[in-house]
Amino acid sequence: MVRRTKEDAEETRHQLLEAAQRVFAEKGVSRTSLQDIAQAAGVTRGAIYWHFKNKAELFNAMMDSAVLPMEQAMQQMGHDATQDPLVELERAMLQTMRSIESDARTRAIFEVATLKVEYVDELLAVKQRHVQCCLAGTCQMHRSLEDAAARRGVTLAVAADTAAHGLHALMVGLIHTWMLDPAGFKLVAVSQAAIRTYLAGLGLRF
Repeated sequence: MVRRTKEDAEETRHQLLEAAQRVFAEKGVSRTSLQDIAQAAGVTRGAIYWHFKNKAELFNAMMDSAVLPMEQAMQQMGHDATQDPLVELERAMLQTMRSIESDARTRAIFEVATLKVEYVDELLAVKQRHVQCCLAGTCQMHRSLEDAAARRGVTLAVAADTAAHGLHALMVGLIHTWMLDPAGFKLVAVSQAAIRTYLAGLGLRF
């Protein structure tokens, strides 16, 4: 009975996350109420508060379901001394692009995050989570770029922190531009070409 209850609770949580993604995409995040999400999920508003204290927490949980695997891929870099940090960095970045381009659910969640959210009122907590993700990603890029330069015995064309911010901005810009018009270009192919060109400009080659 306890197991069934836990399974039911997990299923309800999953339904809420899926409903939130759909309604956020349709109405925009700021215009969506918890009642809208509850109705779309076929549950009571009280069921939402059992799992999430507010809309920001629900939004962040939705994002985590898509972003966490990508964050984990970045966090795993640098732990194996036999691996080329530049190869690891490119692999992790392209894994993110591949997930967005090929997985419909991941793409839908990123569309909400890039095109349908305003950082106002209770959603300021969403902005804080976004800033944390950007900071963590940039810091990992910084370490990878430094390690790659040391391994190759080269000096980066700009400081590693500057290079990392530029690389992160390149990645975010490609995602945002592709989201506006997915038919406009192949995200993975263009990303790989752009990343390699950027890295070559820093003095890093594969």
